[in-house]
Amino acid sequence: MSKKFIVDTDRAPRAIGPYSQAVGFDRLLFISAQLPRDARTGQISRAGMEEQTRLVMDNLQAILMAAGLDWSHVLKTTIYLRNINDTDVFNDIYSLYFDYSPPARAIIEATRLPDDALVQVEAVAAAPTDYTSIGYSEEE
Repeated sequence: MSKKFIVDTDRAPRAIGPYSQAVGFDRLLFISAQLPRDARTGQISRAGMEEQTRLVMDNLQAILMAAGLDWSHVLKTTIYLRNINDTDVFNDIYSLYFDYSPPARAIIEATRLPDDALVQVEAVAAAPTDYTSIGYSEEE
């Protein structure tokens, strides 16, 4: 029987509200939108778009790794940019994380993101097999 499970890692910023870093079910993993927050301090980065994008992508990577996955397992991303004109800068950094076969994606301009961030990214990934061989916390 399939069960919902929660992925929680201290290598990515802790959830600061009533949500999980990621929720899995069967082979799918839904990763909550990540902000450019430092995992150790929880503080939002005030750096420019390049650095904020790197931090967001590193946070997503930490969650993927905690679930035993990597970028090759990502099916779709949704990107929120404060300014759609930052797409080229975002793409330059984003493309470094996908060696081949980038996922489907959507880019949405948002007039305001939490903590006045410049970028926020969420992802959906799929494991090649079920999650029985990795550590995770199950919910009944």
